[in-house]
Amino acid sequence: MPLSPIRPTEEAPVSPPRALRLPLDPVLTLAIIGLGICSAVTLGAATRNLVPGRPNYYVERQATYLIVGFVLMLGLSRLDYARLRSAKNAIYAALILSILAVLALGHAARGSTRAINFPFFSFQASELGKVLLIVALAAFVAERTRALRERDTTVRVMIAALIPAMFVIVQPDLGSGMVYMVVAYVLLFVAGASWRHLAGLAALVAVSVAFVLVAAPAAGVHVLKPYQTARLTAFLHPSSNPQKEGYQQQESKIAIGAGQKTGRGANSSQIPNGFVPESHTDFIFAAVGEQYGFVGAGLVLLLYGLLISRALRVLVMSKDLFGSLIAAGVAAMLMFQVFVNVGMTIGIMPITGVTLPLMSYGGSSVITTLLAVGLLQSIYVQARASAALKDRVLRY
Repeated sequence: MPLSPIRPTEEAPVSPPRALRLPLDPVLTLAIIGLGICSAVTLGAATRNLVPGRPNYYVERQATYLIVGFVLMLGLSRLDYARLRSAKNAIYAALILSILAVLALGHAARGSTRAINFPFFSFQASELGKVLLIVALAAFVAERTRALRERDTTVRVMIAALIPAMFVIVQPDLGSGMVYMVVAYVLLFVAGASWRHLAGLAALVAVSVAFVLVAAPAAGVHVLKPYQTARLTAFLHPSSNPQKEGYQQQESKIAIGAGQKTGRGANSSQIPNGFVPESHTDFIFAAVGEQYGFVGAGLVLLLYGLLISRALRVLVMSKDLFGSLIAAGVAAMLMFQVFVNVGMTIGIMPITGVTLPLMSYGGSSVITTLLAVGLLQSIYVQARASAALKDRVLRY
């Protein structure tokens, strides 16, 4: 009986990996949606008297910023973040040029030049610069994996962050400048820089602060303007000058304390009557405390806890060092801003103009935060895709 020729066994066609169609991180997405809702609800009550005849003015604009930012987040989540690594020089150049453009063309308001005004919005380069700096520094550090413990790497990273930070502080925007330096420090820590270098940087910061705030003024040299020094040190003794530098924090603590367990709701008086300046931007947490009390403040902090914990999870599951460093930078940015902003509303941190991410009113801040979350989502999607490919079994 003749033997039949050997024929290849028929196998079901293998579909290509659905790398870019994997779902977003659900907890991370729910956290930002929850914070967006909390922001709109809080602003609705806190700003109803700020624009006569238009009680929903700030709510409508904040909702627009949130929607635009969410769409940009979705678009960025579908981009392979690894492509940004080769563009680090262009990204860093865009960071510097945008900050210089604000200094040259920006609109001065209350003694600061922080934004360029356009017909429908104002562009604050120092906010967008946070994300640009994270990507640029992460790419630079990732390319020096064999020299991470060298002093040259530490010096270059800190100088690269110090240059835009100094331009931003000149505006003056001390809060954003501090964020830049914290991001650079955390990236070095996560990458594995020498402990001696990290300790040296911490000591240098402590000595610099002591010199600027204590030693230099005692010698008759004022690095900062007197009002800036008073503002930075007012939280240490707010009752000594309650009508000037200590006024905001005193009224903020009164508002938060008045909220007690569940808030005063429609009976709120401190925020709607304007006793707390900037209650829709830097001091929005005071509005949360008065209107919704401990329960509302706890909910907002819980949402931030979820957001930051997911950022740290993305850091761990990233498929490469570049992604881990981006996630570390975003987590550092969020943690620092939340800690400083909430701290200054309850009187344990100086007033530095740091916004509360996704809660404070402002297009630049909201969109920048959602772009940072979009990077986290991109890292998450790519990590899931990489894990799926590793689990595939090739059949011959």
